[in-house]
Amino acid sequence: METPIHTLPALFKQLGLPDDAVSIDQFIASHSPLKPDLRLADAFFWSESQRQLLRDEILEDADWAVVVDQLDVLLRKGRSE
Repeated sequence: METPIHTLPALFKQLGLPDDAVSIDQFIASHSPLKPDLRLADAFFWSESQRQLLRDEILEDADWAVVVDQLDVLLRKGRSE
């Protein structure tokens, strides 16, 4: 069985956020940089259901974990890095 490959736009869609490139860039620009000691799921801008999804995917090392980590990096450094 193959592991599904998820994308950043697919994660944004899963989180209920606009998933086009411009909206993703705007989201990252307006919410970064995150403080180094702040866990991604604990950021103030997530709803409770979004927080839970992000936590679960990382804790369970689930299909989405890689793209959640990618979002974490982008929110710490910004999209252009």
